Amino acid sequence: MAFALPVWLAIQEELLRHTDSDSDTRSCFDDLDDDALFQTFHLTRPCITFITETVQSRMQTQPQEKPELPLDAMVMVALNYYAHGISSAAVLQRVGLSQMDQAAAAIAMVSVLIAGLCDQFVSFPLTGDAKANVAVKIKGLCGIPNVLGILAPAHFKIRASPYERSSFRSFVNTLGYTSVVSQIICDSEGNVLSVESCCVGSTGEQEMWESSDKGREIEKELLGQFWVIGGRGYQLSKNVLPPLAAPATDSENRFNEAHAKILNVMRTTLGSMKRRFRCLMQLGFAKEATLDKKSNIIKTCCVLHNIAMKFSVPPPPAAGKIEPLHQGRQVTSTAEVNAEVLQARQKVIESSFSLASSSPDPPGDNTTEEKA
Repeated sequence: MAFALPVWLAIQEELLRHTDSDSDTRSCFDDLDDDALFQTFHLTRPCITFITETVQSRMQTQPQEKPELPLDAMVMVALNYYAHGISSAAVLQRVGLSQMDQAAAAIAMVSVLIAGLCDQFVSFPLTGDAKANVAVKIKGLCGIPNVLGILAPAHFKIRASPYERSSFRSFVNTLGYTSVVSQIICDSEGNVLSVESCCVGSTGEQEMWESSDKGREIEKELLGQFWVIGGRGYQLSKNVLPPLAAPATDSENRFNEAHAKILNVMRTTLGSMKRRFRCLMQLGFAKEATLDKKSNIIKTCCVLHNIAMKFSVPPPPAAGKIEPLHQGRQVTSTAEVNAEVLQARQKVIESSFSLASSSPDPPGDNTTEEKA
């Protein structure tokens, strides 16, 4: 699970509380029925109430100027923007706003507050049992042992001025469009475990990984001796497991098929996030020196995605094709990989994907295997 235990207990309490009577304190959300709430915000009433109260608690701990709007109105404007990528006239009228810059200020403030909750709502499992449980679920899905998460670059389209040639080129990714990119890790159920600040779209996966806080933490094995699954843009290391560039045996082909299956979880997760939070489909204009606001929006959507998952809120139906997972550039410098690391990957392939290993595990065997 992506939440620390106290946060998850708080959500359970919130779920129970809202199955009883309506809250004594009315908010601007109360005038909308359940269907209208979902259409407008892509979230349910208990989920919205939890988010509003969480933002209120966060605001009480952050020194800042008194906002012009009531808190529930600010949250309404922000959630509407996240859901649709625009602020609807009906919502702005409901909260009494007539100017878009007022709406933008409310969205920016709420985004800062929710993005600041990443440490609480976007996190790896901390206990040994919790980590083992995540690894067991991933192994059950794809057969690869000792995997703690799926690692991928998440590209989000932006607009950049072609007249600013140097900065424009930095935003063009390998698929040829302008974007910002964040490094995201999720588990097999689609909970986001980690999200890093966004970079310009031309930034390579390996470069992001090596410079990221979570990358350094995992490579130092501060979370234990586990793999994270990465695409072809990542270098094989003692903790990052990309696919084989040129599988030569049946076992290696089966490994790559299993790898693609678990990596597809990230594609599904990002697709779900972009359906629920359509602001991620187009984040507006960006410059290299002003990426903080984009990072706040992305982190906010990751926090809200995890909360929606815990409240079992389905995303809205897909409209059109889901954007493919960005594959990045193929890393070819296998000669630089430590021989011990190559042996560790080969051990995984032989122990889990050879014909001799294809028989099911004995009943009750839920332990994960140690890497070489």
